Amino acid sequence: MIVVFGSLNVDLTVPVTTLPKPGETVLGPGYQMVPGGKGANQALAAARAGAKVAMVGRVGRDGFADVALSELRAGGVDITHVERDEHPTGCAFICVDSSGQNQIVLATGANATALERQVPDEWLTPETVILMQMEVWPAQNWALVARASARGARILLNAAPAGPIPGIALAALDWLIVNETEAVAVAAGLGLGRLEARAAAAAIAGAADITCIVTLGGEGVLAFEPKLSWQVGAMDISPIDTTAAGDAFVGAFAAALVSGAELPEALHRASVAGGLSCLTRGAQTSLPQKSAIEAKLSEIARPRQLEY
Repeated sequence: MIVVFGSLNVDLTVPVTTLPKPGETVLGPGYQMVPGGKGANQALAAARAGAKVAMVGRVGRDGFADVALSELRAGGVDITHVERDEHPTGCAFICVDSSGQNQIVLATGANATALERQVPDEWLTPETVILMQMEVWPAQNWALVARASARGARILLNAAPAGPIPGIALAALDWLIVNETEAVAVAAGLGLGRLEARAAAAAIAGAADITCIVTLGGEGVLAFEPKLSWQVGAMDISPIDTTAAGDAFVGAFAAALVSGAELPEALHRASVAGGLSCLTRGAQTSLPQKSAIEAKLSEIARPRQLEY
């Protein structure tokens, strides 16, 4: 089982020719309103990849709440521990340019009041993967890490958006997933120096004795274990919208882990899922089904072990 503790949002997405610069207004032909939030995106991605998933978080008592929960409900995700709050449902404002790159502003809303005590003790078992991101109050994440670790649950953190991670919390993780910017920020926050992304991920893995995975966009993925590293490529595609590529990767990776896959296989499936998500506009609308992931596995070579 995967238990996702994280954010639920509504995304307002506007296609634009170019992303706005500071002080600039750009025009778009219209907008799309779809459910989003890193927590909800990753929960749905994992469910579509074949896992049993429960979502834990907060939404408001407004009309956006039903939108935020709609795809999770339709996708079979357990939302019984998503609570309503007097704060508004979180909302992201997203511009996507003609090359598929995006610019995002996030209004946190009810996500800031999500509490780790919403996760029942009975869900914190060695058979469970606890999946978290950085769009809820950090102290709640670290409290859940402590509870989950004490009860033997496996813990996966996607450090997005980047923020400080206490050393004791980092050491309790099993897997950390970061992009290049986040890898540099996390390593600097740990006092490991201002390193290039790949070196930063390797340093994090060694310092915390965990597996640190850094996504490299079109260059694929590197995974650093304390004594081993793995590389997997990316699909050869022309991206339409990269908004949820990272979330598709994380969700599919978690789903592979709970199915019993070893790290290389989980990376392989996750890389395919991330690539497929770039071929459809929107966040949750772009997350691929298990059958679609399996149909494209042959388009990326199997991960290879590296020396470092």
